[in-house]
Amino acid sequence: MQQLPDLKMTRILGIDPGTNVLGFGIIDCEGKSAKVVMMGVLELKKYPDHYAKLKKIYDSMMGIIDEFKPQQLAIEAPFFGKNVQSMLKLGRAQGVCMAAALAHDMPVTEYAPLRVKQAITGHGDAAKEQVAAMLQKMLHFADLPKYLDATDALGVAYCHFLQISAPVMSDGGARSWKEFIAKNPGRVK
Repeated sequence: MQQLPDLKMTRILGIDPGTNVLGFGIIDCEGKSAKVVMMGVLELKKYPDHYAKLKKIYDSMMGIIDEFKPQQLAIEAPFFGKNVQSMLKLGRAQGVCMAAALAHDMPVTEYAPLRVKQAITGHGDAAKEQVAAMLQKMLHFADLPKYLDATDALGVAYCHFLQISAPVMSDGGARSWKEFIAKNPGRVK
């Protein structure tokens, strides 16, 4: 598990990569709490070809990183679909985002879509609307964006926050009830 530097406040940039709509969200984390700094999308449909889209993604990510100065990047990993060409394009968009972060010496962590949904809603098969509604309750922001790719990106950032802020058991924890009882004789009667 990746540990944060010993800082009071950490800023995380979350990305939901896409080649038509790319979502991004930034949260500030301090202790056990997180708050939204900003979220939005890059609308890329108007660009003439895939390479123009990749340039726009890179330039925009560099600008967002320069302006908001996040310390970590959390990005959704491409899922394996039936359309290989779509997956390749999505992987390129993800790579361009990673390159922008790495150019700023930011650590990068990938999360599978299933893991993000499970961290936010408790269900790996949750819909975008469920993820957005849960994030709205947890992070206390007023309006949902037009494109839920923005809240998906926020979800990736929040999933990363949950991952890095979780306490780590020094003894590895118990693998069964029997082991738990043996390790905690005074707690169980």
